[in-house]
Amino acid sequence: MSDLGLWLGELAVFDATVETVPFLWDLAVTDSVTNRPGVIKLLQTILEHANPPEIEVQQAAHRAVLDGGSAADVLARDGDAAVRAAARDLVAAIDGHVCESCRPA
Repeated sequence: MSDLGLWLGELAVFDATVETVPFLWDLAVTDSVTNRPGVIKLLQTILEHANPPEIEVQQAAHRAVLDGGSAADVLARDGDAAVRAAARDLVAAIDGHVCESCRPA
């Protein structure tokens, strides 16, 4: 997860990040994935990071995470306490997301 995070969201968000977010949502809701909390935290990291030279990419990456908000709500009631905790943090980040690039014009 740490290597994936470096390439998708910790330093900045990229074109590949946008394409990967739906896959990350699929992993987050799949019970057989062993590190669902890590996947959920990576989604939050993507939402919290930027790419100022590529505002359109940043907006698309953030929108991809925001579009999964209903899945985050479900995960916040998951049977696994670590998944619940990570999902609750993500829901709070989604609810409070107000980055400059995502504000409506």
